[in-house]
Amino acid sequence: MVERTALLALCHGLLKPEQFKDYCPNGLQVEGRPQIQTIASGVTASLAFIQAAIDAGADTLLVHHGLFWRNQTGNVTGWLKSRLALLLAHDINLLAYHLPLDAHASLGNNAQLANHLGFRVDSTFGEQAQGFVGQPQMPIENAAALTQLLHTRLGKTPVSVVPDPSRSLKRIAWCTGGAQNLFEEAIAQGIDAFITGEISEPQAHLARETGVSFYACGHHATERYGAPALGAHLADQLGLTHSFIDIDNPA
Repeated sequence: MVERTALLALCHGLLKPEQFKDYCPNGLQVEGRPQIQTIASGVTASLAFIQAAIDAGADTLLVHHGLFWRNQTGNVTGWLKSRLALLLAHDINLLAYHLPLDAHASLGNNAQLANHLGFRVDSTFGEQAQGFVGQPQMPIENAAALTQLLHTRLGKTPVSVVPDPSRSLKRIAWCTGGAQNLFEEAIAQGIDAFITGEISEPQAHLARETGVSFYACGHHATERYGAPALGAHLADQLGLTHSFIDIDNPA
């Protein structure tokens, strides 16, 4: 068992949230008991996740998507009241890290997705180094091979726009979650393909007009790896218990 302040200090030192302009507060979003023993990590602080973590005996929750976002009204009603009430009733801490967790060079969503897919990281791009660029450690001969890799490793067939199915995919960029708007910046990196979680209307046209393949693999599916990596690291450093709880999400 350790003090919550020690956990927060370690997270702050690792993720450096003060360096990011984000859409949400990063760090401790809901204060629970001051001494902690068991961390449950997950993608989103949904009601189902909170309940599953309580059932697992967790006293601290670590997520990528927390409860509070820039455009909320500030009213504690409906779904927000239900989630907060459950956390407060059980005196549970909620820690959330959004962009800082995406960007971390080894524990973040993008770095962990690279590990999961077998990609080497060469560089980053974007306003807060959110996009990663690299090469597959094993050759990917064409778009069909990358589609199969993504399906096998992520458990989901991507929505893809592939202008040239025979093009060899040697240089790949990726950014987890809803990063489809980074596609144009990614193209400027001289890539053959871009992987993210979601697709919007403009990306199909950009892919066809530039010859760069676009893969939307699911917001949740691409962001399942940072929170458990961080949770396991924290538990190891502080002598805590950790478990990852994955609540299925088709998005």
